[in-house]
This record gives sequence, structure tokens and C-alpha cells, in this order.
Amino acid sequence: MERFMEQVIFKYLRAEPEDHYFLMTEPPLNTPENREYLAEIMFESFNVPGLYIAVQAVLALAASWTSRQVGERTLTGIVIDSGDGVTHAIPVNVVLSGGSTMFRDFGRRLQRDLKRVVDARLRLSEELSGGRIKPKPVEVQVITHHMQRYAVWFGGSMLASTPEFFQVCHTKKDYEEYGPSICRHNPVFGVMS
Repeated sequence: MERFMEQVIFKYLRAEPEDHYFLMTEPPLNTPENREYLAEIMFESFNVPGLYIAVQAVLALAASWTSRQVGERTLTGIVIDSGDGVTHAIPVNVVLSGGSTMFRDFGRRLQRDLKRVVDARLRLSEELSGGRIKPKPVEVQVITHHMQRYAVWFGGSMLASTPEFFQVCHTKKDYEEYGPSICRHNPVFGVMS
């Protein structure tokens, strides 16, 4: 991986890594050991001043920020309500990103199907309660946007261009003090909310 990163940084980006903070992406279930290995390469081999490792799905959600008001920005795509003995998962926003979501009318069909499922569950809740519980209608929103194919890249670009980005990066100083385990936690959620 180190040789690959070397080629990307020096040959394609033509950058001096010591002068730049880096935003890297990872799949949702990446192991902590892989994160630590990436941090080790970036901090020790390339001497970067700061590093942020983001989950690709979160960056795809961030790409949807452009179509919404600043006050509506969210990094949640699903709401989970856990009460005494019952857990409800309610999709609020579904953001489409690349792959098979690029099929024609995929977003419209997904929204229609999700709405049917949600409405059926709400009707069932009302029936099972004997009419005592009348759930409010739930708006299901499937978000498609012009950057859908490149949503992860676009969301990363948006995140890296915010003033808070430098606050959430793991720094070389932190790495030297605590070691690669600093990359096991993700500080973005506490700072940007």
C-alpha cells in the first residue's frame, strides 16, 4: 500500500505530503487495524501534518448538503428509536451514491417502494393497537443529485473545504503522543454538530 500511496501522491497529485492535510476514505466495516496501518504509512512514511479517515457512506451523505438549507445539514440517513422493549428504525433520508443506484428511475422507484413499506407498517401499528395509536405520517425522502455518481468524492471535497475540517483531523503531534490507535475514533461527529 505504501508504494501505491507514493505513486498517487508524487506522480499523480504532484504534491509534497508534508505541506497538506489528507482526507482518506474507507469502507463502512473496515477493521481498526487497517486504519492504524494507513495512519502509520501516512504519518511515518510521508510525514503528513494531519489525517482524517472518513467512511465512504458518510461522505456520500455529506454530498447531499448542497441541495438543502444549512440548518438542515445532517449526517444521519436513518433514525433509530430504541424504547423499552421496542426498537423502531425509520428511514428519513436515503442518499443514493454510485453503482446500481445510477439505473434510470432508481431513486423514484426506491422512494415509492419505501413509502409503501413505511405506510403499511404505520397502518399495522394502528390496527394492532386497536385504533388507540394513530401514528403520524412519515415522509420518506430519497435524495438524488447531479453528483450522485461521484457522491463520495464530492462529499469529501465538501467536508475538506469546511473550516472545521482541520479541527477533526488527527495530527502528527497526536500520532506521536498516542500512536496509531488515535485513528480508532472519529472526531467529526462531536465537532461539526
